[in-house]
Amino acid sequence: MPDIWTVLLAALLLLIFAVPVVQQQVTRARRLRAIRDLEAERRTRVIALIHRQERVAFLGIPFYRYIDINDSEEILRAIRLTPSEMPIDFIVHTPGGLVLSSEQIAMALRRHKGKITIFVPHYAMSGGTLLCLAADEVVMDENAVLGPVDPRIGDYPAASILRVPHLKPPEEIEDETFILVDIASKARNQMREFVTVLLLDRMEPERADSLARLLTEGTWTHDYPITFEQARDLGLPVIPGMPAGVYRLMDLFPQAMVRRPSVAYVPVPYREEEKGR
Repeated sequence: MPDIWTVLLAALLLLIFAVPVVQQQVTRARRLRAIRDLEAERRTRVIALIHRQERVAFLGIPFYRYIDINDSEEILRAIRLTPSEMPIDFIVHTPGGLVLSSEQIAMALRRHKGKITIFVPHYAMSGGTLLCLAADEVVMDENAVLGPVDPRIGDYPAASILRVPHLKPPEEIEDETFILVDIASKARNQMREFVTVLLLDRMEPERADSLARLLTEGTWTHDYPITFEQARDLGLPVIPGMPAGVYRLMDLFPQAMVRRPSVAYVPVPYREEEKGR
């Protein structure tokens, strides 16, 4: 017969394994409820693509998320389950990801007959911006940003690789670099053509080609923040006015706490009369 300490140890181990699983299920249920509330309010299909650093189960190991093939499969399935005329609200919070996956999602959004509205509460960089180019309307928080969609080859921007032959004589360039230059040239041309097709839905061909080159040919660094005002000046269909339900949903996707929090504040809205206290 096991002694009391063995029973307590077994109970403790059970809690260590069970509590995180229960917490995850509760959080998932709250997220789905928030999505349903937003759908009821706006009479749309709501799809959320939210990438944040999270912890894996009870081990507490942080991992980073980005747009991958699993995301594109799930989003394409969600679009297939949506009536063709029903509007789609797409909440995007991502640093970007795989070009193939981002292009698949963008093409599916473009083909959908109902209105596509993308909400950017914080940032939609790289592949996230590519999705915004396929939308009928992009609702941005006043402090949110988009980013360039220039392709990268491994760790390096394609635009930078293409400059190498102009900086060194051919005999000083390795064969592998010439191969990278060829791949970079194709990647940049492909991305420019794809972005141009997306932009032709809302602007003249000359302007679409000019903006596509600006976004894809390495005008800025890959992490350059395109603000709401700049996006509007570029001719992108951005508007202000984020629904409160989007912020509530984002609150259910907290960042993982690695050590101790670096930001602290009282997490409640203050009334106007409390200013100056």
